[in-house]
Amino acid sequence: MTLAQIFEKIVGPEANVEFAAYDGSKAGPPGASVRIEVKSPIAVAYLAQSPGEMGLARAYIAGHLDVQGDMYTLLTEMAEITLNDMPVREKISVARSLGIKPLLMRVPPPPQEVRRSTMARLGSRHAKQRDAEAIHHHYDVSNRFYEWVLGPSMAYTCACFPEEGSSLEEAQFAKFDLVAKKLGLKPGMRLLDVGCGWGGMVMHAAKHYGVKGLGVTLSRQQAEWAQKAIAEAGLSELAEVRHLDYRDVTETGFDAVSSIGLTEHIGKDQLPGYFGFLYGKLKTGGRLLNHCITRPTGTEKTINKGGFINRYVFPDGELESVGHLIRAMEDTGFEIRHEENLREHYAKTLEKWCANLDDHWDEAVKEVGPGTARVWRLYMAGCIVGFERNKVQLHQVLGVKLDDDGEAGVPLRPSRDWP
Repeated sequence: MTLAQIFEKIVGPEANVEFAAYDGSKAGPPGASVRIEVKSPIAVAYLAQSPGEMGLARAYIAGHLDVQGDMYTLLTEMAEITLNDMPVREKISVARSLGIKPLLMRVPPPPQEVRRSTMARLGSRHAKQRDAEAIHHHYDVSNRFYEWVLGPSMAYTCACFPEEGSSLEEAQFAKFDLVAKKLGLKPGMRLLDVGCGWGGMVMHAAKHYGVKGLGVTLSRQQAEWAQKAIAEAGLSELAEVRHLDYRDVTETGFDAVSSIGLTEHIGKDQLPGYFGFLYGKLKTGGRLLNHCITRPTGTEKTINKGGFINRYVFPDGELESVGHLIRAMEDTGFEIRHEENLREHYAKTLEKWCANLDDHWDEAVKEVGPGTARVWRLYMAGCIVGFERNKVQLHQVLGVKLDDDGEAGVPLRPSRDWP
């Protein structure tokens, strides 16, 4: 069995993908729009050590396996990347074909992979120091790199597309405006934005609603970029971003709290404390808008410790179902007033980010290195598939802190401005 035939078995014989290997073997339809090249025995060693998704990801990130063509097309063409369904006799045949050397060759994971031992030394999952390192790993890559990928909005969360043909910038503006309208922002109000990223929400609230906004982020690079952008926009009297753990915010009495893309980093066991903390920051009648990625049901694992996303992208990230999040909010004291799923919007957002990365590929590789650029190419394309196929969802949940008489202070019907 040739190397190309082995890889064809792993990714699925029905995939419309061309294969070529360093041993001269080829498989798949010649001239296919996507081509996989196995460039060295180290790629085979990675696969032997970790059959399936992780082995292929390591080989690609390390540069020993290459992909010519669109990564999203490749991932949609490929069958499940696993050897678990392969009959034992075929596994034995594959092992014999590989030979003993790749099976014995121990190659370290690419440096972009987060080691479990490194994280363990920083304390238990979601301890402050460990959370800070997890955020640093993903968000402190390079502000310039993020500018290329995210575009001028610097919004690294799901956009909301008003129309099919809306641009990324229009959709990100619409997302921030949707959050503002759901929170009922008005001039003179105070907003706390936890996990604020590069400050997009606090700047939007200040500029378009006259709201005094405080944003906090565990990424120093994000905070520095945001403070500079706020000053350049002339919004310093209303908007502020601090390099701070949300748990260390001392101010209270906010009219509204927005949490856009932070809950994924909180952890299932910490949710009661998280929502309780935010509840305590609000005035009576204040609103919380929680915007985050979720699992489609409560039956899946909240965290895949050995998966690609956890190892390379979001260390310690956990995804719960929207039902679990709503129950946690309710148990804290919030009354749920509105909920919606923006799953398809996140797939479209990721498509735009992938296109931006492709447009700036050479600059991105020069800025962050080929390994990190490849992590992003693989991760974002894979996430498009995940949202399209309902493996993950994106939900916005609006909660209200009722007054002593049970009054919510919200309109009888949601505003017609809400998409």
